[in-house]
Amino acid sequence: MTNIKVAFVGAGYMTTEHIKAFASLPDVTIAGIFSRSADRAAPLAAPHRAIVASSVDDLYEKTKADLVVVSVPELAMAEIAGQCFAHPWQVLLEKPAGYNLPDAQRIRDAARSGGATVHVAFNRRAYSSTRSALAQLSDADGKRFIKVLDQQDQVAARIHHGQPELVAQNYMFANSIHVIDYFRVFGRGSIVAVTPVVAWNPDAPGLVVAKVEFSSGDIGIYEGIWDGPGPWAVSVSTPAKRIEMRPLEQGAVQLRDTRAQIPLELSDDDKTYKPGLRYQAEQALLSVRGEPAQLADIDDSLQSMKLVADIFGLAG
Repeated sequence: MTNIKVAFVGAGYMTTEHIKAFASLPDVTIAGIFSRSADRAAPLAAPHRAIVASSVDDLYEKTKADLVVVSVPELAMAEIAGQCFAHPWQVLLEKPAGYNLPDAQRIRDAARSGGATVHVAFNRRAYSSTRSALAQLSDADGKRFIKVLDQQDQVAARIHHGQPELVAQNYMFANSIHVIDYFRVFGRGSIVAVTPVVAWNPDAPGLVVAKVEFSSGDIGIYEGIWDGPGPWAVSVSTPAKRIEMRPLEQGAVQLRDTRAQIPLELSDDDKTYKPGLRYQAEQALLSVRGEPAQLADIDDSLQSMKLVADIFGLAG
């Protein structure tokens, strides 16, 4: 395919960043945008001479796009995604693909029923820091110990970020998934057990700790601080080397018998664009062209949502 037409649903911050990434790539046409707020869509469409559609159906009919990127609020995702699955374009959903596990399952089932090709935008997998860390680990023998540090604030979500109550109550899916997904990035094999150490208490959010075990023998520890200060960070320890990413966009490797911190190699793209988005856009184009792509599909996404549910005891 010499030219790939990309359409967008939503007109917020993430759509703006996705458009920047896709527009920077050769052989891409920004074809159209649909948003329930048409006045927000028009300024995004104008520089690319893209159409502003009145609905998802109108967006497809007017653009015949090859790919649609969906960035809408969590509570709208299931409805909008279902409308997108009715058309023969590939679909890239912003995460989370569902505001909780049952919602995510409904979206996955709708994708299967519609026969849609659906990926989910776990852009932290596409960070150059993450890819460099994986490259460093490729020659590191032995079991891995993965530690994920998380921090969430439901009060801030409600008051400062204007999140609906249902989203704030399920903020482990809306936001913690960004870091919890790292267990599935760095852990090898399948997850065979998730054991709460300090259980989630929705009536008094605080410390949450869980152990994650993999069929490979790798071990993970999740530590979440709710309604209190704390960092987002990920570390992976092996007998030969240790990698720490804090902040996640950066990182360093420490070799055995040294104290030196060697910075991970980072891409200039992650400085020019929102980290991970340009590489992710490149992978989405590969998928549209029928080539292998480093993207999470909708089933992969559901597995990470299940892991969130298991860590917080919400899988029932």
